[in-house]
Amino acid sequence: MRLHDLKPRPGAKHRRKRVGCGESSGHGKTSGRGNKGQKARSGTAIRPGFEGGQMPLHRRLPKKGFNNKEFRDVILTVNVSELNHSFEDGAVVNEESLRAKNLVNRICDGIKILGNGDLTRKLTVQVDRVSASAKEKIEKAGGTVTLAS
Repeated sequence: MRLHDLKPRPGAKHRRKRVGCGESSGHGKTSGRGNKGQKARSGTAIRPGFEGGQMPLHRRLPKKGFNNKEFRDVILTVNVSELNHSFEDGAVVNEESLRAKNLVNRICDGIKILGNGDLTRKLTVQVDRVSASAKEKIEKAGGTVTLAS
């Protein structure tokens, strides 16, 4: 096989539809747009859910239920493997040091350490939450865990 033998798979390439090229083409006169109306004009853009000025369905239906999204606590997570990679032996891991190392960068209500990965460094961890497996790995490496709140 050579470069000049390469071809796209059958059916992979389509010719573009040429409209407005005479009645006998099947796409002449109105070019497949039907007769008159907003959608027949050029430059039209009707947003999803627009019903021609009629009150749209999403506004006709009553509001129902409760959503707690506004009041939820935002807890950011950091894995033990990231701590092992970013901190030196004997370092203190708290919110300020995590932000300084760019492991936490959003506004949050708390930080939780998760136990994914291995830890070989002795760290002093002072965060809001720690998973059981992460606590076990930190203490096994000779570190300590203190919950801030």
